[in-house]
Amino acid sequence: MDIKTYKVYYGGKLMPWGKGCVVKNFNGLVMLGGTEGRDPETDDVVPGMEAQAKMALEKIKANLEEMGSSLNNIIKLWYYVVGDFPEGLAASDDWQKVEKVKYEFFSRYAPQFCIDNNPPTEDLIGVKQLARPEMLIEIACMAAL
Repeated sequence: MDIKTYKVYYGGKLMPWGKGCVVKNFNGLVMLGGTEGRDPETDDVVPGMEAQAKMALEKIKANLEEMGSSLNNIIKLWYYVVGDFPEGLAASDDWQKVEKVKYEFFSRYAPQFCIDNNPPTEDLIGVKQLARPEMLIEIACMAAL
């Protein structure tokens, strides 16, 4: 399988998401939705944006591996973040916390996806609420097999 992502630049500045992704010679797709920061042992939502983002990314890693894929095969990520963002979600303190978690996580497990390399395409979506009131972030993922 061959995966190639393309970088995005605006005003000469590298953007923290990929422009697009081309996948050749793959055997199928894995779609993960509703990945959140709920403890699988207790079903309790872990407190805080950073903890929820980290747990969601760890669950994505485990689920992809269980389904025969890996973080290295991610094609697209969707981030659903709860809040009111008058200056835009990308500029919010909450999103900056998630960016830090993402950088640490991908630096450890899939360094090619760090912002200074070539991350997969992603959508950042601000929402009013998720399935449970204490949930702050949910991440959906598409990966190749």
